[in-house]
Amino acid sequence: MTESKEVKIDGITYIPKEETELCENYFIIRTYSAGVFAGEVVTKDDKTITLKNARRIWKWVGAASLSQLAVDGVSKPNECLFPCEVDNIILNNWIEIINCTKKAQKSIKGVPIWKT
Repeated sequence: MTESKEVKIDGITYIPKEETELCENYFIIRTYSAGVFAGEVVTKDDKTITLKNARRIWKWVGAASLSQLAVDGVSKPNECLFPCEVDNIILNNWIEIINCTKKAQKSIKGVPIWKT
């Protein structure tokens, strides 16, 4: 389990800047029929997006939604099912693109590789 770096002073919670800072190029992509992926955007048009260093987000635990996953990452990485990262993937019919925080990127990349 990851230790929180949040500090509470006089009822106000302070979060280190690096925890909430957005990644320059790391996104969660939800597609119409191929599922959810996290990775670096190489190219994008109205229907197709190409990612590098991408992981399929098969099952996540410890985030209520993809929005929370993009902000906080997962709190239970050993219960998530994320296969290995692939060098390059082309996805058709993307539905949403969510920019990840550096904290979320580190969390997603830190999930153990799921394989059978």
